[in-house]
Amino acid sequence: MSLPAPPPAGDPLTPQARPGAATPERRASGPPSEAQPLLRREAEAEEGEETGVPGAWGTGTAEQRRRGGGDAAEAGPAEARGAAAAGSGSPAGGAGWRRLLGWLRRRPPQCCPCAAPLPRSAAHCCHGGTKMAALAYHLGKREINHYFSVRSAKVLALLAVLLLAAGHLASRRYRGNDSCEYLLSSGRFLGEKVWQPHSCMMHKYKISEAKNCLVDKHIAFIGDSRIRQLFYSFVKIINPQFKEEGNKHENIPFEDKIASVKVDFLWHPEVNGSMKQCIKVWTEDSVAKPHVVVAGAATWSIKIHNGSNEALSQYKMNITSIAPLLEKLAKTSDVYWVLQDPVYEDLLSENRKMITNEKIDAYNEAAVSILNSSTRNSKSNVKMFSVSKLIAQETIMESLDGLHLPESSRETSAMILMNVYCNKILKPVDGSCCQPRPPLTLTQKLAACFFTLSIIGYLIFYIIHRNAHRKNKPCTDLESGEEKKNIITTPMSPLEILLQSFCKLGLIMAYFYMCDRANLFMKENKFYTHSSFFIPIIYILVLGVFYNENTKETKVLNREQTDEWKGWMQLVILIYHISGASTFLPVYMHIRVLVAAYLFQTGYGHFSYFWIKGDFGIHRVCQVLFRLNFLVVVLCIVMDRPYQFYYFVPLVTVWFMVIYVTLALWPQIIQKKANGNCFWHFGLLLKLAILLLCICFLAYSQGAFEKIFSLWPLSKCFELKGNVYEWWFRWRLDRYVVFHGMLFAFIYLALQKRQVLSEGKGEPLFSNKISNILLFISVVSFLTYSIWASSCKNKAECNELHPSVSVVQILAFILIRNIPGYARSVYSSFFAWFGKISLELFICQYHIWLAADTRGILVLIPGNPMLNIIVSTFIFVCVAHEISQITNDLAQIVIPKDNTSLLKRLACIAAFFCGLLILSSIQDRARH
Repeated sequence: MSLPAPPPAGDPLTPQARPGAATPERRASGPPSEAQPLLRREAEAEEGEETGVPGAWGTGTAEQRRRGGGDAAEAGPAEARGAAAAGSGSPAGGAGWRRLLGWLRRRPPQCCPCAAPLPRSAAHCCHGGTKMAALAYHLGKREINHYFSVRSAKVLALLAVLLLAAGHLASRRYRGNDSCEYLLSSGRFLGEKVWQPHSCMMHKYKISEAKNCLVDKHIAFIGDSRIRQLFYSFVKIINPQFKEEGNKHENIPFEDKIASVKVDFLWHPEVNGSMKQCIKVWTEDSVAKPHVVVAGAATWSIKIHNGSNEALSQYKMNITSIAPLLEKLAKTSDVYWVLQDPVYEDLLSENRKMITNEKIDAYNEAAVSILNSSTRNSKSNVKMFSVSKLIAQETIMESLDGLHLPESSRETSAMILMNVYCNKILKPVDGSCCQPRPPLTLTQKLAACFFTLSIIGYLIFYIIHRNAHRKNKPCTDLESGEEKKNIITTPMSPLEILLQSFCKLGLIMAYFYMCDRANLFMKENKFYTHSSFFIPIIYILVLGVFYNENTKETKVLNREQTDEWKGWMQLVILIYHISGASTFLPVYMHIRVLVAAYLFQTGYGHFSYFWIKGDFGIHRVCQVLFRLNFLVVVLCIVMDRPYQFYYFVPLVTVWFMVIYVTLALWPQIIQKKANGNCFWHFGLLLKLAILLLCICFLAYSQGAFEKIFSLWPLSKCFELKGNVYEWWFRWRLDRYVVFHGMLFAFIYLALQKRQVLSEGKGEPLFSNKISNILLFISVVSFLTYSIWASSCKNKAECNELHPSVSVVQILAFILIRNIPGYARSVYSSFFAWFGKISLELFICQYHIWLAADTRGILVLIPGNPMLNIIVSTFIFVCVAHEISQITNDLAQIVIPKDNTSLLKRLACIAAFFCGLLILSSIQDRARH
């Protein structure tokens, strides 16, 4: 998620400074594989040992040449080149792999005796077989990378987005774009009590929200005992203490005078003249009408008339007579007709045996056909509440009498009613059902114009450049048959890079908007199960082990290791978010440690850079701030969200500035100065002690903290829902871990300078005895924290202890990972690849992997959750990788190294943010 500075070896943010940094071409080939040249040399050496001829593929003894055919001198170099090309992007990759298999077939049979002591020849034989197995293993990975590079993956992702968008658009036009219909008619249970409507998310309303929505409202329920049950469940959303008492066969009123909410139940068990008269009164102009009317009845008609066909005919006549009245009432009020739920016939009493599901279906069909045909030329305004039938089919077996639904089912139906009416009023983030698409703000319109102009500008630039290239294309001289001129490909100009980057970014932002604002794609609620969290964890663990490589250096927390660490933590956090595992407290506490570990790396990396390099220049600061905040600023504009909404970026930004100010203020103490006089080490420790005191003061003085960050313009960055409490909570939750990271970096670099540590390849970090003791303590500490986190009973209490104890598991992990020499010598390139784009992954998940601002799940392929996760994850990762590249390209242009140019750019950026603040103030006034 963050971009912490690297180990002391170089600049974490400048690709040129990274050891073996990946260029765009190199990044496009997928997870890195550095072992191929070494493996090729090993294979050549092995063959030389066996044949006496050094280093050529296909070269062998005379017998081997006779059996394999072909000239060894000709075949060897070609095959070597073919094998080297495998997975490198060259067309020879597949051929090299086939040549390798052919070479393996031509080799003499290998023996590997495993009984009794091995003679030297047998041991040599097994050693060669092991090498060839390793070679085949790594070449297989290179072959996968060759045929499925990041570039081809992005093209495939683009095609998938276009096809899915076209499919959803066609579906919306064919089936309608009203999510209320889906909420009222379709859905499924995710668990025992979690109802998931088709294509949208249902919000669970709290008491305060329900009262706020229904203030000065009148809701009327008309019908039999089933409607009375629905009435009670609806009222309990407003007032959970409301008791089901009194005469059941009479009207029941409810009124909350404080909230000015009135809910009535009117006892009309049959569709007859009495119900008709009640509805007719409401249709008169002089009478106050209910804002919502919920009606339905049928079981009493079946029961009283013993399920006769005459009763069904009478029911049809009666509902036909009230249909026009309901339609007239629906022009001014929301009218819902509740279809009859099925019964559990085995539990019905003798006097209800005539109420069968066959009869109920006949009555429902009559109601639907008559009410839907009450208007000839337009769609009926009376809405069918048929979803309760689906709910009852799953839960009627839990009924006490076979007729009335269990309480959990009634609560679900009542919550659906609340969503149907209140979502369009309160617009909850996780209540996408019945919500219209939010109108575009002025800032969003300007952003759309900017990106549109960027796309047009780049297309014009591309067409002009392509025509110029065609004119300069070499042509063949008819007389000599030679090309007249050679053209050298010129690098892209800064203007072209700028236009191309904004063109790509504009298309990506359009996808963001379609996913989480335009209601084009579907959304669903999260539902946690242990398998939905732990099974994907096992999958990524297997993949991480499969892609393992040797590190370029074996220092503690080297570049590959920190990328690996960030990568696997980010993947675990993504799985945690999409599975809804925050409801499971032990998982929540361990994820909090992972977030703290990112901040630990921020403190460690940036402290190491400033301590070793002593570079406190403005260019360095601007580079870090740009890379951290560019994507978030764009999303704040496009998605109309406050800066604090993406809480982690403000967190690492503030902590970076804290580290910078702490070390840059007089006296500036760096390693070069401290090496000459140990007194400076105490000066630095004094600085860190003052920082710790400031942290403690702000952590226990909420008022002072809020006053600082409530000052304008800081308040525009750190306020969320009108206050900075959320920012204070997030900052306080990991308040010490950045300090711990800085302190760890200082101690480690001091020990390294005095050569206390053994960081050679394969060597333990300390002497064997000390290493074993530290490993034992680390494992015990790691497990002790996990046991404590798993035994947590209260989230608030655990959060209170977390800032002080999270560092225990972080340090334990670092020691376990780095004390053994063999552990420092390898890393997972799979995890490291994700670690390089961890910031983009964390931010992008808000809108194009999750949905409704992380509250739900994006559904690109409905009806198949597993396939949907695979496709949406594939697109999500490709987008995050592309945004990472765009950010890197723009950083080189927007933040130049020349101070004069940089100051001019900073003046332009300051003017941009001033304009943004003005537009934000205008929009806030318009909203209020």
